[in-house]
Amino acid sequence: MARDRPITNRCVFSPSPQSAAQRRLWVQEQSHPGSSLYTIPMILHLTTAVDRFMLANTLNEIVRRHEALRTTFSMQDGEPVQVIVPHLLIELPMADLEHLSPEEQIAAVNWHIGEEARRPFHLTTGPLFRAGLLRLCTHSHRLLLTIHHIVADGWSLGVLFSELTAIYSAFAAKLPSPLPELPIQYADYAVWQQQWLKSNEAQEQAGYWKRQLTGLPVLNLATDHPRPSFPSFSGARQYALLSRELTAGLEALSQHEGITLFMTLLAAFQVFLQRLSGQNDFAIGTPIANRTHVETENLIGFFLNTLVLRAGLGDDPRFRDLLARVRGMTLAAGVTA
Repeated sequence: MARDRPITNRCVFSPSPQSAAQRRLWVQEQSHPGSSLYTIPMILHLTTAVDRFMLANTLNEIVRRHEALRTTFSMQDGEPVQVIVPHLLIELPMADLEHLSPEEQIAAVNWHIGEEARRPFHLTTGPLFRAGLLRLCTHSHRLLLTIHHIVADGWSLGVLFSELTAIYSAFAAKLPSPLPELPIQYADYAVWQQQWLKSNEAQEQAGYWKRQLTGLPVLNLATDHPRPSFPSFSGARQYALLSRELTAGLEALSQHEGITLFMTLLAAFQVFLQRLSGQNDFAIGTPIANRTHVETENLIGFFLNTLVLRAGLGDDPRFRDLLARVRGMTLAAGVTA
């Protein structure tokens, strides 16, 4: 398969084409310039004394390792491209909050987090990665890291935290970074992807998705408010805690049917939405890591993709039949992602 071809180092350092994922966010940014819609704010609680100079060096070593953190975007011949600078030094400003009461410190930390989350990134000038340090006392700090989604995803944050720990620990022991150099960079993946998109395999997969999504209706739920004409991008999370007994039962059912727990929960969610809406045909979106090559596992970059999983409940299937149907659909969607 063309997709199995290894990702190799590109010939031209910069500029490089955008990946398909980056193109999606680039288009969104042009529609909503200066928004914080795709800003990823993070806060790390550091319960130890911190050497600010050493921490800044650690962050800059991570920036050196990952080209994605040194990337901005511009237009070249009418096409958006990645522009990667050879060197970038990020700053680590610190705000000292030790003089505040505990209640005032909490309020100040929340204010700084909000300000960072709202401060826009500029894709053409960068940088697209920022850091700041809040000092509560000698052995309590908050490290604020803010990054634009176009150069990172959820998996990337795990890579970032892991490298931060490993490199800072080594620097604290007066040792060099213990991490090996990365075999490829995100732009190498983008070049590989552009070549793959021209392959017969990519065209066949595009045909699958066109057939899968033809005539897809909008899911209309009986909500308190009508669907707005334009998206507001406001949202929330709803958490539900499943008991150990229920979880064990779901896992046992999944194992008996030869499917994953995700597939079982997806089938149940489809039935739930059917009963809420009265519709038998609708789609559910689910994110996937989209790191199909081992070389991409240790990269910071935007690989995330969203699969559209279409429900078909018009023939009123038995739940076990629905489980088998969901299994087939999910596997097919994963292969063609």
